[in-house]
Amino acid sequence: MPKPLVAIVGRPNVGKSTLFNRLAEERLAVVDAVPGTTRDRLITEADWAGVVFDIVDTGGIDPSHGGVLRTQQPLSIGSANFIEQIRRQAEIAIQDADVVIFVTSAEEGVTPADHEVANILRRNQYDREGQPWPPILLAVNKSDNESRRDQAYQFFELGMGEPYPISAVHGIGIGDLLDEVVAAIDQVVEEQFEDESIKIAIVGKPNVGKSSLLNRLLGQERAIVSEIPGTTRDALDTYLMHSGDQICLIDTAGIRRRGRIEPGVEKFSVIRTMQAIERASVVLLMIDATTGLTAQDAHIAGFILDAWKSVVVVVNKWDAIQKDTQTMVEFTRHIRSELNFMDYVPTLFISALTGQRVNQVLPTALRVHEERLVRLSTSQLNKILHDAQVRHPAPSRSGKQLKIYYATQVRSDPPTFVLYVNNPQLSHFSYERYLENRIRATFSFVGTPIRILLRSRR
Repeated sequence: MPKPLVAIVGRPNVGKSTLFNRLAEERLAVVDAVPGTTRDRLITEADWAGVVFDIVDTGGIDPSHGGVLRTQQPLSIGSANFIEQIRRQAEIAIQDADVVIFVTSAEEGVTPADHEVANILRRNQYDREGQPWPPILLAVNKSDNESRRDQAYQFFELGMGEPYPISAVHGIGIGDLLDEVVAAIDQVVEEQFEDESIKIAIVGKPNVGKSSLLNRLLGQERAIVSEIPGTTRDALDTYLMHSGDQICLIDTAGIRRRGRIEPGVEKFSVIRTMQAIERASVVLLMIDATTGLTAQDAHIAGFILDAWKSVVVVVNKWDAIQKDTQTMVEFTRHIRSELNFMDYVPTLFISALTGQRVNQVLPTALRVHEERLVRLSTSQLNKILHDAQVRHPAPSRSGKQLKIYYATQVRSDPPTFVLYVNNPQLSHFSYERYLENRIRATFSFVGTPIRILLRSRR
């Protein structure tokens, strides 16, 4: 089940990005020694009272720049361009979000722009059993002192319910606001149902042939195919049966480099792609054979790895390049060299246009899904690790050596192993990589990442 999405909306200069950063800081950052695990994000995870959710800042709109706010100059609510842009961003946010935080400012009080945003949000809430949805929480930011907090009642005139006075800079009132966010998220979780289908997401840069592959797999024109990059805006779910398994194929928008992503519709398309990766168990990472593996392909692979999802690399447009008997071998070697943190993934060379080897895509993805669910017995796992230590003992650090007493697999999807040791701080990521390779030598876990966690026996 994907994490709930909380969207922060409002006019410019009310402190949306400050609130975004404040909420993101409530969660400790994940630190990993694997190269490439730290990347820029368009969507950030937050945690409050044990509830994990994603947050997104829609950004302020400046009519003089036609995009993200860059200046502090006064804004004119009469600008048709301004109204159109805030309307589009607010509508996209309310369509995708499970909870919306509508941010205003106690410093300026209620403004015509606030009324305009409130009207947009109210018009686009759709009715669910008589209740407006998604819930909208009204935050009155910059309530830094008692006088401003007392004036928060003025914002009742927006008709958006009870205003919550906060200070994103100083953290005042953030806890009360997050309590309401979590309460709304709990309602979302209760109303969602589990889909038992095997979810396979198709991701990659724009114009690599994702929609063409989807249509070829389905045997019909389900998705729009165009030479213009960015034709696919939404993550499209399509169900089919294959060898007795129900599969949900998720076609996604192409992910461009962050500096080239336009605010508004395209930004939310990328967010939907990130959520599609979270939902999927297997991701088809598509690469354009005519351009070869690019830095952006490796960037997207890093997003998939961060989410601990299984992967199949699909090299499309294989019919469009000149080949000899070694071309495929050399291309595979290059991919494994550049994606050195994903050397366990299978690689397919296809042509969605001609159908070449497309019949191998779903069987390979299903095989990867099966291996993602495999569990090793405790005795089998401990034998593998014992033999690994005999073959290559852990290097000593400060005169002490890491000792593994026993291990167990605590979960699958993805396979996660807990190793009980004398001191986890004596471990080095290179030795953990060696242990992972020894596990894979016995059971390959094709296309699937392995998590190894070290715990002190005490």
